[in-house]
Amino acid sequence: MADKQNHYNAEDIKILEGLDAVRLRPGMYIGSTGVKGLHHILWEIVDNAIDEAASGFATRIEVRLYKDGSASVEDNGRGIPTDIHPKTGVSGVEVVFTQLHAGGKFDEHNYSFSGGLHGVGASVTNALSEWLRVEVYRGTVFKMSFRSYEDPKTGKVLSGIPDGHLENTKQKTDKRGTFVHFKPDARVFDNVTFNFEAVSKRLKELAFLNKGLEIALFDERVPEGKSAVAVNYKFDGGLHDFAEYLNEGKTPLYNEPIGYKTERDGILIEFAIQHTTEFTESLFSFVNNIPTPEGGYHETGFRTGLTKSLNDVARSLGALKDKDPNLLGEDFREGLTAILSVKMKNVQFEGQTKTKLGNPEARVPVESATVEGIGKLFEDKKLRPVFEEIIKKAQGAAKVRIAARQAKEVARAKNSIDNLTLVGKLASCTGKKPELNELFIVEGDSAGGTAKQARVRQTQAILPLRGKPLNVEKKRIDQVLANEEIRTIISALGAGYGSDFNMDDLKFHKVIILSDADQDGMHIRCILLTFFFRYMRELINNGNVYIGMPPLYKVYKKDVTEYAYDDAELQKKIEIVGKGYQIQRYKGLGEMSAEQLWETTMDPARRNLIQVNIEDAAEAEQMVTALMGDRVEARKEFLAQNANFNKVDTFIDRVNI
Repeated sequence: MADKQNHYNAEDIKILEGLDAVRLRPGMYIGSTGVKGLHHILWEIVDNAIDEAASGFATRIEVRLYKDGSASVEDNGRGIPTDIHPKTGVSGVEVVFTQLHAGGKFDEHNYSFSGGLHGVGASVTNALSEWLRVEVYRGTVFKMSFRSYEDPKTGKVLSGIPDGHLENTKQKTDKRGTFVHFKPDARVFDNVTFNFEAVSKRLKELAFLNKGLEIALFDERVPEGKSAVAVNYKFDGGLHDFAEYLNEGKTPLYNEPIGYKTERDGILIEFAIQHTTEFTESLFSFVNNIPTPEGGYHETGFRTGLTKSLNDVARSLGALKDKDPNLLGEDFREGLTAILSVKMKNVQFEGQTKTKLGNPEARVPVESATVEGIGKLFEDKKLRPVFEEIIKKAQGAAKVRIAARQAKEVARAKNSIDNLTLVGKLASCTGKKPELNELFIVEGDSAGGTAKQARVRQTQAILPLRGKPLNVEKKRIDQVLANEEIRTIISALGAGYGSDFNMDDLKFHKVIILSDADQDGMHIRCILLTFFFRYMRELINNGNVYIGMPPLYKVYKKDVTEYAYDDAELQKKIEIVGKGYQIQRYKGLGEMSAEQLWETTMDPARRNLIQVNIEDAAEAEQMVTALMGDRVEARKEFLAQNANFNKVDTFIDRVNI
């Protein structure tokens, strides 16, 4: 390690291109100027610290959120190089924070694997910050600061400008590492408040993925006199602990997760698996610590290797005879919770959200590593009962699969699931371009009838739900397909389900859940989202699922009408309408006329839609399990932590003015 440290100097930092006008087009670099983009500039700094840890140079990372809206990240790694870069003539620190795509990660001898390559570097954090300060601890303390300000002559905002060159304070220190403190610029972001829950969840995930690394988070945004909120994550079990965490609230099929770690063709491969009594598969994959919810070649290799190796196990145990056909991958993956972590060089991401691994060379090494890992685990006689349970569950799943296939074939003959007669149910649209078409899944025939009258026939289709869909979290696939409402949704979308789901066949690129804002409506919404999450997750990953938000209030007088979508908006609408106003509170969609439903909820120019996305798949998994699973205690605990049972309805107070 010492040799590596001695050779990590400014000349190791390769500059791909200069810093462009990031501020002019921030969405190109961080995705958006919303909360997700705000967190992205924090992750750029965190990723640099993680890369130091992953390469064996850091053991602790500390993240702080301050009252003034700023944040800091500190690690005990080697520290950013402070010597002069041979090409630029300035310090390595200045290069890293002022040059886009500059860092030591483009040269393979500095970092074995890097997550930072997923982003665009610390320079973007600097460019989108009001100010940024960095301290480097390398025997002495080095300091440098940057700021973004408006040029009084041109009115143009100059971003990430150094206040001066790197200063060696000559102050002696025993510390090693880098401290970065920055304040997001309110001129760039819609919201400059970091979300503690989102930050803590991602840091917890990173701690799982980096065995033994300590990550501490401090939130100083507390009332005067109160201590900062502090959480500390360190998991010596790594992926083993991650699997146990994901399966909280589920019933494991065997007590302990099993896993394997190896290196193949320069790719570090690690996995952990544990089956539960559930019926759906939960696979979470990462490349260089970055989540890949859209999968990629590493997932393909893992699934292939798992199927091959477990079939070999089944034959070794005598569960499959010579004449018996192999079990399918889906059989082995019923109830499976798996984490796959791959670390490799020259990562290429693809897909709509850049969360799909596009390196074909990853497939074969991951497959062979999985086969080898399962084989070696099976050789351990103490694990023999574990594999017996896995095979027994897979055989049960195969029987259900065969029965479901036979039922499906019968259904096909009766024109049921793949060619379902939707007359009287689906009011389809006439448009032939799926990317322009919208499907409204509407609660109840009454609201469905109103929606049919309100819609634009060319692009908007209406599917009324006549009964409550099945909660698929508790059911096997044959039971799921037996539910008429679920079958109707599958048929209407036309893209299949489960492993057969194909986005290319999707008939509607906007799927909008439209339910009442009451308890039943919320329950239906949860059930539908659970179904999409379990059987059409790509639909959510690609941003095709939306929640339609009908207004809660109508504020009006004579010919003036305003709609309020929540309590916070109501007062503003009252002020707009003015004295003499009246308020109507909508209890459900059925209370609206076709005209009102159109102008408030269905008109693309005026409606209020919430796009459903999964920023943290692991947390989404736990939430679905807690809310929709069978374990009452897990649900009670979740509701106790997240539900507000003390909300006071002040509607009458507002009416009687």
